[in-house]
Amino acid sequence: MKKEIRSAVNFLKNLLRCRNVNDQNINAFGKKLQELLKQHYQHHWFPEKPHKGSGYRCIRTFGSRIDPLITKAGEAAGLGFYELGHILPQELTIWIDPAEVSYRIGEEGSICVLFELTAPTTCKKEVSDMTTTSLSGSEYLTMYAATLA
Repeated sequence: MKKEIRSAVNFLKNLLRCRNVNDQNINAFGKKLQELLKQHYQHHWFPEKPHKGSGYRCIRTFGSRIDPLITKAGEAAGLGFYELGHILPQELTIWIDPAEVSYRIGEEGSICVLFELTAPTTCKKEVSDMTTTSLSGSEYLTMYAATLA
């Protein structure tokens, strides 16, 4: 569970970083979100049946609605609801499941894999590397913009 949560949190931290949020706020956000997700998923993590509870473990932004866990982490880091609404994509879905973390930007966007325990294929490798390597804000923004196209 720790690797999956860390992957999703790093992805969100990178979104904040490419929107020029300062490192102190980013780190506070990541630490709090990691703590909240671990606590939230404690009794909803089924490695033997990874899709069981998937809807419960899904975190989303949709228009003016932002997942309460993201909002709480933002508040703990000094990022208000309004600010998060302008930083994060209008439609973002992240599925945090045992052995795989995926995301989609927009309702019609492609689903990309951020983390998986098996060897990633095609675009999955590129996206997986994005969360484990240190990209500059401009490099990440280029990759993020490509997902919107």
